[in-house]
Amino acid sequence: MIGLRKTVQNGVFPMRYGRLTDLVRLALQMQGRADGLSLDDIGESYEVSRRTAERMRDALRDAFPQIEEISEPGGRKRWRLPPGTTGRLADPTIDDIATLHRGAELARQSGDTATADNLDTLSDRLRARLPGPKRTRLEPDIAALLEADGVALRPGPRERIPEETLNHLRQAILAGVWITVDHRARATGLLSRNARLGPLAMLLGEGRQYLVAYSDWAKDIHLFALAGFERIELSNESFERPADFDLQAWIQRSFGVWQAEPYDVIWRFSPEAAPDARTYLFHATQEMKDEPDGSLTVRFRAGGLKEMCWHLFRWGDQVEVLEPQALRKLVVEQVELLNQHYV
Repeated sequence: MIGLRKTVQNGVFPMRYGRLTDLVRLALQMQGRADGLSLDDIGESYEVSRRTAERMRDALRDAFPQIEEISEPGGRKRWRLPPGTTGRLADPTIDDIATLHRGAELARQSGDTATADNLDTLSDRLRARLPGPKRTRLEPDIAALLEADGVALRPGPRERIPEETLNHLRQAILAGVWITVDHRARATGLLSRNARLGPLAMLLGEGRQYLVAYSDWAKDIHLFALAGFERIELSNESFERPADFDLQAWIQRSFGVWQAEPYDVIWRFSPEAAPDARTYLFHATQEMKDEPDGSLTVRFRAGGLKEMCWHLFRWGDQVEVLEPQALRKLVVEQVELLNQHYV
């Protein structure tokens, strides 16, 4: 830390690279990664040219002479800092602590209490590094930050998933083993006993939550509602993830979580709703077009018409379904059902 402060005061960063915040962060990264960083890593992380990446490396090399250079096969080089080099630079900031609190609150509200507890523990460890007076001053600031971004008071319904369910599934995914479960289907209420699944990932967040898993009976990948698990038993048999399975690509086939035949979807938002709709990412494949009258056309390809219908109700009469016709029909049917129920 003394070397960095002296270098800054004397203004001798090589090639005049003067963004101190970037250099501090880079120093922490070089200390935190056992394999160090290459020039390509620096350029990608900070979105800078190779020449600028070289300047940043040179600035740190001047400030920290103990920087280590590692040569890889092929001639590429990496640089790292020994543990303890950055000293007090590694102390957590209020933003660091608040970010962990925010993540814990969001995880807890989505029903993932295990992750929330782990984030709370990590936050406690970071705060323990701080001097007493500074630690005391953080508490009201953190509370204010959480309230300011709405996390502490976020309203809305959410599923309550037993912590034991999440822990068992997380262990199975990390261990890469088959599980035997009793699972009750959400749609029919039927209980499937001793179903053999290969867990791949959990889809957590607002609304309903699911496990993505390979079904040994169906010989395919399906979604299983987390709330439907009544028994989970981990086996000792290794589960090999399908070689051609890409979770991101699989998810992008759907709107939300429903996996179904994809459609070419076109929505038209009114001029009044267009500014708000323009801020949304409805789907990873979406294309937006501003129309002459101020309206907004959104196109994407996905399945899951029922979940699209539920989402469209949030926009009321400010959105029109142009395609597919099956979705238009579904929206009309749902409106008629609501009318029958309330009128």
